[in-house]
Amino acid sequence: MDFTPTEAQAEARDLAARIFGDLATHERLRAAGTGSDPELWKALCGAGLVAAVAELGLLGLVLLLEEQGRTTAQVPYAANCVYGQLAIAAHGTDDQRARLLPGVADGSVVVAGAFPAQQGVRPGARGGLSGTAPVVPWLRDATHVLVADAGGRLWLAPLGEGTGARVEEVELTAPWSAGRLTLDEAPAEILGGAGACADVLATARTAFAGLQAGVCAGSVARAVAHTNTREQFGRPLATRQAVQLRAADAHMDTEAIRVTAYEAAWRRDAGLPYATHALTAAWWASEAGQRVVHTGQHLHGGAGADVGHPVHRHFLWGRQLDAYLGSGSEVLQELGELIASGS
Repeated sequence: MDFTPTEAQAEARDLAARIFGDLATHERLRAAGTGSDPELWKALCGAGLVAAVAELGLLGLVLLLEEQGRTTAQVPYAANCVYGQLAIAAHGTDDQRARLLPGVADGSVVVAGAFPAQQGVRPGARGGLSGTAPVVPWLRDATHVLVADAGGRLWLAPLGEGTGARVEEVELTAPWSAGRLTLDEAPAEILGGAGACADVLATARTAFAGLQAGVCAGSVARAVAHTNTREQFGRPLATRQAVQLRAADAHMDTEAIRVTAYEAAWRRDAGLPYATHALTAAWWASEAGQRVVHTGQHLHGGAGADVGHPVHRHFLWGRQLDAYLGSGSEVLQELGELIASGS
């Protein structure tokens, strides 16, 4: 295994870091509320950072999502790259790729994902898609939604007036422009065949683990900066052993999330089996991720409980990612069953 970024991956990561750092400021994030930042989204797409994922692979995307996580930037970048760019490129027909990928790349097409499998969604009697997905992150930003139905098949459905798909606003722990999706014989096209749903879910778990690594790294960085400047009894908090140990544990947990995400992504890009590795990354992102963001908030003392403080955003994102696509206990059970089956 070699997780060293290629020159192209490193350049894209550095560019993403500059764009997120310049535009995902605390003031702009507060102004966005629970919505997305259209100027930031335009800048990312204009810089080619959605289109580039086709060449950078999943490991490249993980590197880019780390930079988004450091700033908790409110754009549908992870969703559109996973459920749009990578899913359509891997499982779409030639027609679907030609018709949809250019729009995904320039940001005019935004794909959200109703994942894991939605037990309330099934093909209707007239051939359309019917049912309800209670919570779909970034749905309010989307032009299309990739739905994993009750049978584990993938459907790509357009959104908007006259499509038979209704979107209602839903608030999550993190401000992810989420919505409730109701489908009433909505026209939708099949994406991929057997195994496509499992592959997209594994890809999503790996990518969002990378996002969690960035969220945690940002939380730890804020905690380090705070404890080095905040003094009690004439000494910085960072000089106290208990604070150092908490911060060190958080750093090691963050590194564990990062390296397991890197391994799963590298294996996918190399064409190797990676289902168990994606579940391992998801487990670390869930279990270790919630520990890290709790530590980051704790080390800020009373300021960490202020919902207006920047570190609180990392706490909200970390807790949302803890449960998204399966909590730690759920993915651990799934991992055990997969290993026991010999798959």
